Amino acid sequence: MKKERKIFVLDTSVILYDHSAIKSFEEHDVAIPIEVLEELDTFKKGNETVNYEAREFIRLIDTVAKRELLTDWIPLNGDGSGMIKVVAKHDLNGVDATKVFDDDKYDHRILNAALTLKRANKARRVVLVTKDVCLRLKAKSLNIDAEDYLTGKVHDVRQKLYTGRTVVEDVDEGLIDGLFEEGSSDIERLGLEKPSGNHFFILRHKKKSILAKYDPRTAQVNRVEKQHVFGIGPRNAEQALAMSALLDPEIRLVTLQGTAGTGKTLLALACALEQRRLYRQIYVTRPVVPLSNKDIGYLPGDIQSKLDPYMQPLWDNLKLIKGQFEKHDSTPKRIDEMLENEKIAIAPLAYIRGRSLSNIFFIIDEAQNLTPHEIKTVISRAGEGTKIVFTGDIHQIDTPYLDAESNGLSYLIDKAKGDPLFAHITLEKGERSALANLANQLL
Repeated sequence: MKKERKIFVLDTSVILYDHSAIKSFEEHDVAIPIEVLEELDTFKKGNETVNYEAREFIRLIDTVAKRELLTDWIPLNGDGSGMIKVVAKHDLNGVDATKVFDDDKYDHRILNAALTLKRANKARRVVLVTKDVCLRLKAKSLNIDAEDYLTGKVHDVRQKLYTGRTVVEDVDEGLIDGLFEEGSSDIERLGLEKPSGNHFFILRHKKKSILAKYDPRTAQVNRVEKQHVFGIGPRNAEQALAMSALLDPEIRLVTLQGTAGTGKTLLALACALEQRRLYRQIYVTRPVVPLSNKDIGYLPGDIQSKLDPYMQPLWDNLKLIKGQFEKHDSTPKRIDEMLENEKIAIAPLAYIRGRSLSNIFFIIDEAQNLTPHEIKTVISRAGEGTKIVFTGDIHQIDTPYLDAESNGLSYLIDKAKGDPLFAHITLEKGERSALANLANQLL
């Protein structure tokens, strides 16, 4: 039976999320409202990821069009699989979104483009694709089918997103004792299912338990010991497993996912300081998500004053580490010297553009606010000897067009699991305070 050939109308938010989105609809046709091109024109200048996406899409459309007129349906890939066109004129002999919502803004003109296609193609399904939830709701109120852009999404993250660890109950007591005494064991001997990459286990027998990690390089299960670094030690099993991944020089890519107060950034920073002699620099960063979606230029003061509020949580973690030592201890002074010499650098993520990331311990906090493309951009800049750590909470996203399923952190965890260079741990138990745990659990 021949599949129904649909028409997908793409919103600007989809293009800024993935400039190659037009290639994701297989045999179906893709329409771009002229207003999308107008909006992209305002995004094409700048160094942010959205600026890159806008420029790449404009180049891609230019390559597809060649000498053809974009107001007509033209082949997208040249193999007859799908067509593309720009909707430049709107048929307003019917519902007019700009009048319904009493506003002539681009979103409503994009709705008119979808209505125009729907009137001209009565036998076909026309679907507006946008990452803007409000625009999807407006479309549905006008009887326009609307969907989120699904490419790059990790579905059912609460059930399916990789946690990095397996809890095994009722393990033979002798096997636990043997692993504790010998330090390692064959996975078959323990009766465990062989993972494809670095994977952690919590093995239990009644009140007795042991932490272990499967090493794909040796095909052995090794005991994980609790370690204390720079005054910071694990307060629960998950943190001990996370520290094992952070301190393993063979694991070059680590992700830590968990709610606020689970210790993600603190553990990463303490482990980086412990390994300071192995790396040329410790670079700690986070994406700047503007307040109320306003640019940082909206804030008063010079550039440093504008950025300080975004970087303050990183400084707070460093201050906490320094506070673990007595006054007569020289460690806090050494940390200050490392900051002065830029052995430790704390700066916004946008500042890494053009930098060489060789032999660096690179920590990216709040990674749930990055797109999959931004995650790829960061990792692709890694040179020899670099270790990259992403931390974040996929259920606490501050950008309007990302969610728990489409953000870069979820995407990375799902795609990288099983690779011998990668390890992940989901931290669930909050250790900040009983009050913080109450907020996470009940509010």
